[in-house]
Amino acid sequence: MNLENKVVMVTGGSAGLGEQICYEAAKKGAIVITCARRIQLLGKVKEQCMVLSGKEAFAFQLDVSSPESVLSVLEKVQAEVGTIDVLVNNAGFGIFEDFLTFDLEKARNMFEVNVLGMMTLTQQVAVQMAENKQGHIINIASMAGKMATAKSTIYSATKFAVLGFSNALRLEMRPFNVSVTTVNPGPIRTEFFDKADPSGDYLDKLGFIVLEPQKLAKAIIRSVEKPKREINQPVALEIAARFYTLFPHVGDYLAGGIFNKK
Repeated sequence: MNLENKVVMVTGGSAGLGEQICYEAAKKGAIVITCARRIQLLGKVKEQCMVLSGKEAFAFQLDVSSPESVLSVLEKVQAEVGTIDVLVNNAGFGIFEDFLTFDLEKARNMFEVNVLGMMTLTQQVAVQMAENKQGHIINIASMAGKMATAKSTIYSATKFAVLGFSNALRLEMRPFNVSVTTVNPGPIRTEFFDKADPSGDYLDKLGFIVLEPQKLAKAIIRSVEKPKREINQPVALEIAARFYTLFPHVGDYLAGGIFNKK
């Protein structure tokens, strides 16, 4: 898909990876719709997208955990922008704590945002894409959905769900000429970890496997131009995840030792 004049909607687009995806899409000439709960941050992203694309851009406050908010935003998009060509489901959060003491109300909220909200939005957009016989859906999952580690019980469960959902959706949407790409990143240098790991030293412990959001965003937008089934980064974690599947005991060693820095 040539992104020139295509409509790209990005959830969780106020900061971090979502913000960078918006910018990379704008550089390709796309009409960007950035959505997030923090409306105070969206204006800056919208303005920068307009500078990069030379086209109009849009910003809508969206709480993906609320079906009412999802439907309201999609009505506004239909009225003000038009058909969505590319949907990037980036909104999500994680909390890294021991399961034995985990607040299950927080777990419910995590599933509402990371899984159920994403499904609600995707279904609405996918119906339209199927009718138009074109489109691309990109779901930001996680390496945690391939290789779980201690203290990520709930977060990993949500991302396992995103991965399974995406794999099945890919097969269902193929007859309609709609691509589905799953992105499975390892830790990214964003404010995600301000909430996931308040101690503040998790990223420092991981060293070379920490991803830079702008570089990953470039790879994600390239996958729209040349569709891919999955994006798995960094390579070290992709290899470890393969070991996790093929050699479970080795996988447990890697997940519980080398790659467990929480």
